[in-house]
Amino acid sequence: MTPRTDADELTEEPRIPLSRRRVLRAAAGLADRDGLDSLTMRRLAQEVGAEAMSLYYHVANKEAVFDGLVEVILGEIMEAVEQVEAPAPDEDWQAALRARILAAREVFLRHGWAPQLLGTRTTTSPVVIAYFDQVVAVLRAGGFSYDLAHRALHVLGSRALGFAQELFRPDGAQSADAEAAAMMEQMADRFPNIVGMLAHAVHDDPDGTLGFCDDQFEFEFALDLILEGLERRRAAGS
Repeated sequence: MTPRTDADELTEEPRIPLSRRRVLRAAAGLADRDGLDSLTMRRLAQEVGAEAMSLYYHVANKEAVFDGLVEVILGEIMEAVEQVEAPAPDEDWQAALRARILAAREVFLRHGWAPQLLGTRTTTSPVVIAYFDQVVAVLRAGGFSYDLAHRALHVLGSRALGFAQELFRPDGAQSADAEAAAMMEQMADRFPNIVGMLAHAVHDDPDGTLGFCDDQFEFEFALDLILEGLERRRAAGS
């Protein structure tokens, strides 16, 4: 073996220290590239160039990684909504909230696995609460009572964060063409109207975005209906 020299040490790339932030960023990158199911402690260790045991100084286990990924996603969302150009909420609350929600959606579109991940968490991250606190602040500035703001959050549901929970595929997974065709063929005799509707939706949006039928037009159409309905209720003093 050739002995190391001072010149070798000077030309080596400095090793980036392992940290919780670095581990979570690597986990997000791995999930972006290979999907959430690919995320194991061993794969994550390989991603950061460390021994698997080294990860446990920063994340206790895989569930801690998942909790941390929620923080990463919501952190990106909070950064995105802070940069939104929109009217002040007291001037046009609908435009202000719509812009924030669509900015949040852009983050989820970059991380297509994130809606699935949020559905698996059993505790609510303080960062999620902080986001919804800002949503309520927009509604209050727009003239909503606390009671109507509370109801608005229930009506918006996951749309407030920028994605819609799937009706027919709750895990948000997309069917391959052959699987979707086989499923619809089996259902055709019993549920002709549903099958006809799904066939039309798949043909209109074969690639989807965040789920089986969740394309951008569909998301914005439903969001606008909700915001317009809430404005009517607010204006009527409900």
